[in-house]
Amino acid sequence: MSLSWQGKILKLLLRLRGEYNRHFAGNSIESHRSSLEYLAEFFKTAQVYKRKAVDVDGVAAEWITIPGSSTKTTILYLHGGGYSGGSLSTHRSLVVEIAKVSRARALLIAYRLAPEHCYPAPVEDGLTAYQWLLSNGIQPEDIVIAGDSAGGGLTLALLIALRDNAVHMPACAVCLSPWTDLTGSGESFVTCAGKDIFIDPSAIKPAAAAYLGGADPRSPLASPLFADLHGLPPVLIQVGSDEVLLSDSTSFAERAQAAGVEVTLEVWKNMQHVWQFAARYLPEARQAIGGIGEFIAEKTNGYDNME
Repeated sequence: MSLSWQGKILKLLLRLRGEYNRHFAGNSIESHRSSLEYLAEFFKTAQVYKRKAVDVDGVAAEWITIPGSSTKTTILYLHGGGYSGGSLSTHRSLVVEIAKVSRARALLIAYRLAPEHCYPAPVEDGLTAYQWLLSNGIQPEDIVIAGDSAGGGLTLALLIALRDNAVHMPACAVCLSPWTDLTGSGESFVTCAGKDIFIDPSAIKPAAAAYLGGADPRSPLASPLFADLHGLPPVLIQVGSDEVLLSDSTSFAERAQAAGVEVTLEVWKNMQHVWQFAARYLPEARQAIGGIGEFIAEKTNGYDNME
């Protein structure tokens, strides 16, 4: 599949962003967080939606609903940002796009960030949010857990934590370019180093160290790649062929399938890290998100539960 002209322009913009960060903004936590906020504003959705702030047992969150969407299927969304960045505002538009095609509502949470709050704080916040949904009468078979990048890894960690705590599993999970290996040992860190214009491979281990706070990077709830993966629900993984986290997806999918997990792995040619965030402009992003909607509908019978 050849890259669309919109995709070529996006690559140029991302390359310029990377150069700006290296030469002017630096690599501080503050610059990382502000850069994500800027990108979110640039790729703001054009979809019509409603949002409502909610306190999820101490975790800040918001409900996102789309006119005409089902009130039965619920997406619990865990944002990306390397565990040190990302917010409700940075990922709202991406969640809106996914909720739109899934005909579902979404609960987007603002889990605690590193380095102020290290591992396992985000996992604990994810558990709190999931159990809050259950306590409010939402059935596990109507819940989808989804996330991108660090949030994708967190999605898988949350599934493992739910299983280990004997909590009923959700219908399925969706991971966009998940960060599953905090050791940074995947072969794509070398093979894709010259193609990834979104993530600097040299920044991965410092970001992991900031999140881990001294914990073992092979801890199962930090790096789901090294976990016992039996008993997990169906998982959809979308990853770009040009990103350094490619091996995080392919290796996880291989291990999960060996453990008996139903895994759908999609490697999108010429795509960068979490390209779905550019859905307003990028046809490949809209196509990928359309596939997410089909997957969620299949696993939840979502299209059969419309109001």
